[in-house]
Amino acid sequence: MPEKPSLDGLEAVWSARWEAEGTYRFDRTRTRPEIYSIDTPPPTVSGSLHVGHVFSYTHTDTIARFQRMRGREVFYPMGWDDNGLPTERRVQNHFGVRCDPSVPYDPAFQPPAKPDAKRQIPVSRGNFIELCERLTIEDEKVFEELWRRLGLSVDWSLTYATVDGLARAASQRAFLRNLARGEAYLSQAPTLWDVTFRTAVAQAELEDRPWPGAFHRVAFTPAGETGERVWVETTRPELLPACVALVAHPDDERYRPLFGTTVTTPLFGVEVPVLAHRLAEPDKGSGIAMICTFGDVTDVVWWRELDLPTRAVVGRDGRLLPEAPPGVPAEPYGELAGRTVHGARERIVELLRARGDMEGEPRPVNRPVKFYEKGDRPLEIVTTRQWYIRNGGRDQTLRKALLARGEELSWHPPHMKVRYDNWVEGLSGDWLISRQRFFGVPIPLWYPLDEAGEPDLSSPIVPPESALPMDPASDAPPGYTEEQRGRPGGFVGDPDVMDTWATSSLTPQIAGGWERDEDLFARVFPMDLRPQAHEIIRTWLFSTVVRAHLEEGTLPWRDIAISGWILDPDRKKMSKSAGNVVTPLGLLEQHGSDAVRYWAACGRPGTDTTFDTGQIKIGRRLAIKILNASRFVLGLGKDGGEVTEPIDLSMLARLAEVVEEATRAFEAYDYARALERTERFFWEFCDDYLELVKLRAYGDDPAAGSAHAALRRALDVMLRLFAPFLPFVTEEVWSWWREGSVHRASWPQAHGLAEREGDRRLLPAVAGVLHHIRKAKSDAKLSMRAEVTRLTVTGGPAGLVRQAQDDLCGAGVVEEFVLTEGEGDLLVEVALV
Repeated sequence: MPEKPSLDGLEAVWSARWEAEGTYRFDRTRTRPEIYSIDTPPPTVSGSLHVGHVFSYTHTDTIARFQRMRGREVFYPMGWDDNGLPTERRVQNHFGVRCDPSVPYDPAFQPPAKPDAKRQIPVSRGNFIELCERLTIEDEKVFEELWRRLGLSVDWSLTYATVDGLARAASQRAFLRNLARGEAYLSQAPTLWDVTFRTAVAQAELEDRPWPGAFHRVAFTPAGETGERVWVETTRPELLPACVALVAHPDDERYRPLFGTTVTTPLFGVEVPVLAHRLAEPDKGSGIAMICTFGDVTDVVWWRELDLPTRAVVGRDGRLLPEAPPGVPAEPYGELAGRTVHGARERIVELLRARGDMEGEPRPVNRPVKFYEKGDRPLEIVTTRQWYIRNGGRDQTLRKALLARGEELSWHPPHMKVRYDNWVEGLSGDWLISRQRFFGVPIPLWYPLDEAGEPDLSSPIVPPESALPMDPASDAPPGYTEEQRGRPGGFVGDPDVMDTWATSSLTPQIAGGWERDEDLFARVFPMDLRPQAHEIIRTWLFSTVVRAHLEEGTLPWRDIAISGWILDPDRKKMSKSAGNVVTPLGLLEQHGSDAVRYWAACGRPGTDTTFDTGQIKIGRRLAIKILNASRFVLGLGKDGGEVTEPIDLSMLARLAEVVEEATRAFEAYDYARALERTERFFWEFCDDYLELVKLRAYGDDPAAGSAHAALRRALDVMLRLFAPFLPFVTEEVWSWWREGSVHRASWPQAHGLAEREGDRRLLPAVAGVLHHIRKAKSDAKLSMRAEVTRLTVTGGPAGLVRQAQDDLCGAGVVEEFVLTEGEGDLLVEVALV
């Protein structure tokens, strides 16, 4: 035991020792009932960690440590999500490059010494992927160092990355099996498209943002030039050449006479039908809308349900296509071709005004528009070839089965289940998994080319599972040679990669050794716990349920523990895009890891929590108090044997109650409640019990021995109760007097703490009298060691107080003590000199 114990440097000492001694190393010889397995969230390594990560990962770690102390062998791996667009963006900015698949591979390529993010150098796909892998390895080292400093009890021999060979093989294998069972399919369909990143976007990656626009009132002319013009108010007049129909609600009396007739579009003179549909909104604009292919997702619904033609005008680059769609005259379309959507809108408004087909000025409006969650420009809808996995969006039977899976899960907190239900019930289509990017898991297919060099998409060439992982851009299919790539009669590889969630949805399988280590997989799958944030219930949680349901016919885990967000002082969510994040390293260095973990563990499951350095300072004060109180207890000498004194028994009885409550809380995944109850007792122990027994503990009679025994038993239990939350300080104190690690010690039991049952009421009753004494001295501005000439205690609980009157008189420096039992509340009178 050091002369002056300190928190400084504990992280480095104990992190190194835990690794050297294999404290958290997973023992795979244990049977499945003895194992507790965690599907740890793999953090995105394309950037830096912030306090939100520290917050949620600390929650998981407290559960892992509790389960380990309960005797379970904890399978606690760490993954790195280095897959997909965030990594590409980071590599582009970090190295000053951009991927251009037409550039040949350069084995000697080195990125510029002084990267220019605004003038990025085009590099081959192979060189770009090498740079992605190089940077993610560096990022992963930084992340691991911070996680170790925070004290995560991860087995660092069990790490994986979402684009390493094992993850790629697992992801491609699962896809091929989905394909073989008919769950994966290729479709040419309207697709939400990000024109900046040039990639498709899935429903789960969307977010609505307010976007300024304006309603333009334009005129359609009835066919044959007879009758009044039909006025349509639209925010997207640039899509007039893509118009395929007008639509109004079937009950709208204003437009009933028009249903079944046709009108011609302004400027272009294309004849389109007027139709009825329930999704038309009579109170929006003029009550009649133009259906364009495609302006928004409602256009897609109308197009599909009304069996309308397609007139696509917006390309993948966000510009109007160079050629007019079929049936649309080349002029005035030629004046719009090649323009951005914004530029085309400005020009078409000029043309409409000149022709007298627009009435009045555009009416400004703010409306919700769909964005890719990582993008900064509104999405377009373009027709593309994409891969999908069935997820119940178009299959009621599968949808019901996935809703039933949600019922089988144990949700913590329970109210989070409604988010899962709402998402599944609101699905409008299957899961789009292909992306038009470069760094990711390739779609593992090739297509044969006919004699004209056209690919036969209906007959993909499938590799054997033994060949996985593979890259169709560099590997040739069985029976072909590389020289046949791209040539008539040869083959072409699928150009796309999978959505990052298509791989992350397999984290239980990847970490658990699916199809590569069946012994391990049988011991850890289905896993026990999935911890995660609430905003990715619709993505990570749901997609993982889908993959396990389709592949294994089971749930991927039994329990779901949901963390809330971290809010800034203005109650806004912390995020990199908002620029209000706090990085954790400085906090860990200034306050210590235990203090930061304390703040995190105070956040209730599923509840958003405000970032508060004041709470961190409270955590540091608690850790320091544990050091000092432990030094006092252990400095008294050896365990005195039996606990005999009533107040000692009362303290242990109260501690047994805390053990029961903390255990129940942890079993319900309410780590915050377990910490709150433990901390409350600890301060009661320090402020009241220690002060009451201090004088007696310095003696050498049986009463002193009772205090010694009670103090050491309490310290032993409290260190174990605090261990999941404050791993460094508890391990330090444990090492002063115990063998092994506190984190491999057993979780405390409520029974057997004392030789006989104590009265839980005694300690708070005596402590209440001591508080009166302290207050009287404080009000009189006297030292706490000032003498009390007479202490009078009357009322119902006075008989309890009598059992500890010697300790009370010693702690309060009481000369005369008068106790009178009676009815009513306890009354205390303090007479001072």
